[in-house]
Amino acid sequence: METLIKIKNEIKKAVIGHEELINAMLIALVSNGHILIEGVPGIAKTTAVKALASSINLDFKRIQFTPDLLPSDVTGIEIYSPKTNDFQIKKGPVFTNFLLADEINRAPAKVQSALLEAMQERQVSIAEENFKLSDPFMVLATQNPIEQEGTYPLPEAQLDRFMLKVDVGYNTLEEEIEIIKLLDRDEKIEAVATKEEILSLQKKLKTIHIDEELIQYIATLVDATRNPKKYIKLSEYIELGASPRATISLVNASKANAMLKNKDYVAPSDIIELVYFALNHRIKLNYKAEADEITTKIIIKEIIDTIDIP
Repeated sequence: METLIKIKNEIKKAVIGHEELINAMLIALVSNGHILIEGVPGIAKTTAVKALASSINLDFKRIQFTPDLLPSDVTGIEIYSPKTNDFQIKKGPVFTNFLLADEINRAPAKVQSALLEAMQERQVSIAEENFKLSDPFMVLATQNPIEQEGTYPLPEAQLDRFMLKVDVGYNTLEEEIEIIKLLDRDEKIEAVATKEEILSLQKKLKTIHIDEELIQYIATLVDATRNPKKYIKLSEYIELGASPRATISLVNASKANAMLKNKDYVAPSDIIELVYFALNHRIKLNYKAEADEITTKIIIKEIIDTIDIP
């Protein structure tokens, strides 16, 4: 997995700390999935995504989501050309390999939904035509915490299409000092991987072995979010559990996590490390949970602690 190590080293030229975020981006890349990054402004969310794109010789585009953005600003539009007396398709920024949807929750639901087809079907419909997107295609979306002003919560259908969701916090004091030192360096991020290498890694993912017991374990973890009364004491706080996409995401992410560690098989630790990132945005809690200050992190921890590890 030399290619992944090279990409990771290039990202670290621009990003200090945030090891979980860097690993999650690489896992989503290898798994052909999408990633949602949440955190307050100024903590290198966008910088990390740009660094990933710069380290791979692929097309990269960025959309700054704002309240006045239109769906056609994302997907493209059919326009009339007086010269040809005909309609032509002008493709939007979604036609790329890496799409940075910056502050995705700053735009209304209609704009957010413009990405749904692209993320799931890997195609875009404009007027009466369907256009396939290039491989690989990856959406890396950033968002501010929902509690902040001027934000629109992502609907469940949109959240479910993100393979992983990473909550990014502040750096440690030591990392903050390193960030200051980074200002005086002039390290350019180089493209150290090609499209062919990324597609090859995505194919290799299918060869990573996962035992039947571990598949059962993943399925049980997800089932515990749907039928919590069978498994945990905090079941009263769950309104909606995770979808089958969560199961698929956790299996593929665990395989990719094993690849990052240069292994050809999945261990229980590869799964446990990613359970929160795969499930936290797919579990919907009720108002009682908010009143009692119960979070998805607390729920997921109880699920992990309750279900026996193979």
